[in-house]
Amino acid sequence: MISCYSDLIQATRSQHEAQRLLFVFCRAELSDDATAEEKAAFERGEGGALTPVICVDKTPDEAPDFAALAEESKSTGQPWDVVFIAAMSGRGGVAPSSDEAQQPLTMMVESIRLGHIGHYLPLDSNGNAVSLG
Repeated sequence: MISCYSDLIQATRSQHEAQRLLFVFCRAELSDDATAEEKAAFERGEGGALTPVICVDKTPDEAPDFAALAEESKSTGQPWDVVFIAAMSGRGGVAPSSDEAQQPLTMMVESIRLGHIGHYLPLDSNGNAVSLG
């Protein structure tokens, strides 16, 4: 059971093959035509839509610590609320390259835009797993 980012890093290190992590940072937004009820729910931290604002791929060694990853994301100037993470396995003890990760990362962004998030690990801005209903 992965409940936080450090659990994820430990899990990747226990895999038979080297891993590359795919990150899609998303901002929660409310549509302009939201009802008063939807606005109230959004203010309570419920509802809205998750819009991808940053995507990046890294090996677990390049991002061993969530605080450093979150700090790096701040340098983009894009605020975010949830990050979705997926892992890619390498071959022959070698992690996939950043080039090999581009198409899966693009597909991940599109999948999130369409609301298909079940295959990804969602973490909040503190690196803790969240349940999205």
